[in-house]
Amino acid sequence: MVTHVGAEERGDERGALLAFIEEQRGGVRRALLGLTEEQAASRPSASELSLSGLLKHVAEVEQGWIARARGEAPAVRRDESNWHECFVLVEGETVASQLAYWEKVAAETDAFLRSVPSLDATFTLPADPWFPPEGRVSMRWVALHLIRETARHAGHADIIRESLDGRTAFELVAQERGTSWG
Repeated sequence: MVTHVGAEERGDERGALLAFIEEQRGGVRRALLGLTEEQAASRPSASELSLSGLLKHVAEVEQGWIARARGEAPAVRRDESNWHECFVLVEGETVASQLAYWEKVAAETDAFLRSVPSLDATFTLPADPWFPPEGRVSMRWVALHLIRETARHAGHADIIRESLDGRTAFELVAQERGTSWG
């Protein structure tokens, strides 16, 4: 569901970027409203994607990019041996625990992007085969990448949710607010 992002304070580029990241986070969170763990884990299409898996993935990706920007290793290192766990909850993980984790990650992202001296500051990309050799990106690039990554998966989440029970984000938000839609 598209929501309105208010205009930033004049000259507050960081605030604008963070507002758009938060808008897209909300799209993923809204898709999970009112679902059981089983519904959130179900895969109603030919895709392997589930809502709980998307939730885990976007939280993990966001944490990983901010860790790299800080010059640290991501909390979870993915490779061929554990890549399959990136989009599925494993033992002990729940939608609630992943939402709580993402909330913590989001607060860290916001604090970090507000604290860096300049959005033009850069860092070296890791030596993974999908990155250009000796590549560098800026803090601004990281913020834009998080918007793109989260928006892409928020769109997936909309489709998965509607495939589960025919409900759209507009209806879900209206129900949460106690109003009607349509």
